[in-house]
Amino acid sequence: MSSESSSSEPRTTLVRKINALRGPNIWARDTMLECRVEFPEIPAFVPNWTDWLVSWLPALEPAFKEAAKPDADTLARLLADITLHLQSRTDLQVSFGKVMPTSEARVLRIITQFDEEAVARAAFELARRLIDAALHGETMDVNAAIENLRDLAHDICLGPSTRAMVDAAKLRGIPVRRLTEGSLVQLGWGSKQKKILAAATSETSAIAEDIVQDKDLTRRLLNEVGLPVPQGRPVRSAEDAWAAANEIGLPVVVKPRDGNQGRGVALNLFTREQVIKAYEAAKEESDSVLVEQFAEGEDYRVLVIGKQLIAASRRMPAHVIGDGVQTIQELIAEKNRDPRRAADHAAALSKIRIDAVAMQVLAEQDVTPDSVPAKGRMILIRRNANLSTGGTAADCTPEVHPTICAAAVEAAQTVGLDICGIDMIAPDISAPLSPRNGVIIELNARPGLRMHLYPSEGEPRSVGKAVIDTMFAPDCSGRIPIVAVTGVNGKTTTTRFVAHLMRTNGWRTGLTSTDGVFVDDRKIDSGDCSGPKSARSILAYPLCDAAALETARGGILREGLAFDHCDVAIVTNIGCGDHLGINEIDTPEQLAEVKQCIVAAVPAHGTAVLNAADPLVVKMAETYPRRTIFFALDAENAVIVRHRFQGERVLFARDGQIIRAEGPREEVFMPLDEVPLTRGGKIGFQVENTLAAIAAMWALGVDDEVIRKGCRTFVPSLDQNAGRFNVLDLKGVTVIVDYGHNVDALKALLEGLRQFPNERRLVVYTSAGDRRDADIIEQGRLLAAEFDEAWLYEGDYVRGRESGEIMRLLASGLEGSSRVESILGHLKAVDLALASAQPGDLVMIQADTADETVQHLKAKHGAR
Repeated sequence: MSSESSSSEPRTTLVRKINALRGPNIWARDTMLECRVEFPEIPAFVPNWTDWLVSWLPALEPAFKEAAKPDADTLARLLADITLHLQSRTDLQVSFGKVMPTSEARVLRIITQFDEEAVARAAFELARRLIDAALHGETMDVNAAIENLRDLAHDICLGPSTRAMVDAAKLRGIPVRRLTEGSLVQLGWGSKQKKILAAATSETSAIAEDIVQDKDLTRRLLNEVGLPVPQGRPVRSAEDAWAAANEIGLPVVVKPRDGNQGRGVALNLFTREQVIKAYEAAKEESDSVLVEQFAEGEDYRVLVIGKQLIAASRRMPAHVIGDGVQTIQELIAEKNRDPRRAADHAAALSKIRIDAVAMQVLAEQDVTPDSVPAKGRMILIRRNANLSTGGTAADCTPEVHPTICAAAVEAAQTVGLDICGIDMIAPDISAPLSPRNGVIIELNARPGLRMHLYPSEGEPRSVGKAVIDTMFAPDCSGRIPIVAVTGVNGKTTTTRFVAHLMRTNGWRTGLTSTDGVFVDDRKIDSGDCSGPKSARSILAYPLCDAAALETARGGILREGLAFDHCDVAIVTNIGCGDHLGINEIDTPEQLAEVKQCIVAAVPAHGTAVLNAADPLVVKMAETYPRRTIFFALDAENAVIVRHRFQGERVLFARDGQIIRAEGPREEVFMPLDEVPLTRGGKIGFQVENTLAAIAAMWALGVDDEVIRKGCRTFVPSLDQNAGRFNVLDLKGVTVIVDYGHNVDALKALLEGLRQFPNERRLVVYTSAGDRRDADIIEQGRLLAAEFDEAWLYEGDYVRGRESGEIMRLLASGLEGSSRVESILGHLKAVDLALASAQPGDLVMIQADTADETVQHLKAKHGAR
């Protein structure tokens, strides 16, 4: 065996790329880490390499024993298994893992579920190091590495209070999004959202928090409404503290006026020396110090949420029980080995610490950390019972007397806290409140919930559920209507149309698309914004009542969906596919598997809106049987007929009318010539986009007249639907601006152009560089059959190709055309084509960047 390697460079694996799929994705509904890893040939490895792994991780022995030769498949499976196992060692609940091939030999994709992304990444890296060390017979301090992983999890995972509320929200179907590495969490979407920060909520009053920070003010307010509080006053010096103690009557409590978590609090003080020392300790925590009457009885924490007492705990200060053998220090170390105890507040209990306050408490009992207490003797380490200083808590919720319960609720309402932790002293909490039984010591904003979630004794309480039920009404899920739109062509127009119909319904609407992010008319981001980052920005926007989200394949593959559920999923088409040959997506069938992620995200009450004319889209309804509305141009489409026979809903066009049907019942919804987008029903692909948008609103239950009004007012202008079949008249030249960018889109576009009578036709065109050569050449062939002149250019989407290569490929397809010009510069090509055109001609401009093209046509050519 060699010593542990000091090199961090891998010798058995090469990590090509790691994607964190933070929403539903092609692998699962859960968050996943997708690691693309290369496994080179291993020239030499120790024969008993799996024995090393067994010694380090015995729980995985069956998996290790099955491994023989460390080939790529074996190592990839072990990486997945170990990554999941290491995450579980930090108490994260993960189970899903799989290995998938790629088009490259010895390169595999390892997919593992995660709860916290940083922990999963660290677990994967540690798994990789373990395998590497085992193969080369190198030692590793695996226990230390796992402890470091646990420390990382404790640092970044949600604490118990926040986690309880998050889990309760998820059980109610309320969306959850963590906003920071701390405890700030968004619950719900758009205008329905609320936020929590530890045990504070959107409803927590800042004024109430300020009040309870001032313990003297809190005491006076509670006293004014007749609630029992100890006598006391602020003091200015140590001598004043002793004077106050004598005024009030010994014993007393000395504490910071605005402290928390029990820091600087000293209880049951009888002597001048004790009071002066306690004053100095409290002064270190706050500029102002209180001296109060000491109350006899047991220490209780009562939790009020809303207007109800939800939980109560009997608290015990940090202490040890002597055994006549071990020192106090050793007894504390033994208690701290309890797995429920940790150095922070993320665990059920906190570790007991020896600090200055603890040393003083020990001295008062005439012992030191090195003393050996007699068997059975209780030694207090602290006098206050806060969990943060090592105390314990036993649930006693059923014991609380109704009068004490009422007083606790009244106290919380007096200061205005929606979540309030109330510290009380009472000889018997099951007896009625009286001058001798029950005194309110302190009110706490943002109280720790862990004592109620993980009591040392007794029944845990559903405090997280109580918080969520106070924040959200029983019938509120915190969700806004979401329509997700995907497909190969028509996505942007359909998404814009849906957003327009939503706005017509009076909803403040968020829209994401390839042309930007909008809230109603306000543009808040530009560029291609059809990915999850943009969708999340809309779902976080507090004014949005509804969202229309264009959902592109790139974002799904890169990061998954931004939402767990969508009310409506529209899939416009797949056809022959687009962007094939990228990210292991080589066929239309594989592309359909990516696009159908939004269909998988439709819940039981939602609806999938699918194109009945596209077999790959139709198949999605079979893969994910959801409530479905099919749409098609042809009323006799076999899928439409079958769906109607089954009593389901469909939309189609017939005799210039939009027909809506459910089973055998059908109705004319509206004439196509009232829908400007379709140009009287002549533009087939726009009719399909219209049917899809109407179907989405039908699924959402929007009033029919509102939908009709929206259809009449959605105009294919440069303002409402820029770059999507805009028809302009520029000095007698018919100009059509469209974004059609692949073979299927171009075919549909040319079909629409045949409705125009213009004889001489010109085209300004390009293609994106990430299409296959054959697809770009085919686009050239299609253009050659329809246009007299072609002005080719290269746009912003060269995507790795050499300069001029796209134009050469298009020109090869256009071979034989009367005039083909290749121009450097999109807008220059537009200007030259328009200069070449004569009145009566038709010029089609393929808008590689729609915004730039539209602004240029407006500014230079007067387009409107």
